[in-house]
Amino acid sequence: MDDQTRIELEAAAFRRLRKHLMEERSDVQNIDMMNLTGFCRNCLSRWYQEAANERGIEITKDEAREIYYGMPYSEWKSRHQTEATQEQRDAFERVHKDV
Repeated sequence: MDDQTRIELEAAAFRRLRKHLMEERSDVQNIDMMNLTGFCRNCLSRWYQEAANERGIEITKDEAREIYYGMPYSEWKSRHQTEATQEQRDAFERVHKDV
């Protein structure tokens, strides 16, 4: 496989992951993703920002989140995220205590 095809396939997989998390499973809370997988939607937006910055494209954390979420993060949160339960916060502390 040539590099351009590989890049296109990786980009397609990323777009599919984003669509899945944003449209098909918007009910899944970021804290639950962090507790189970060690990353969440915010991590993906941060990785997007870091990739842009590495290429000399300066975008802020808020700009990267808006690109990833397709709307301001505050709007996403009000539409889809709920306040973390004590159980979720406790699980987060256990999982990430050494991080």
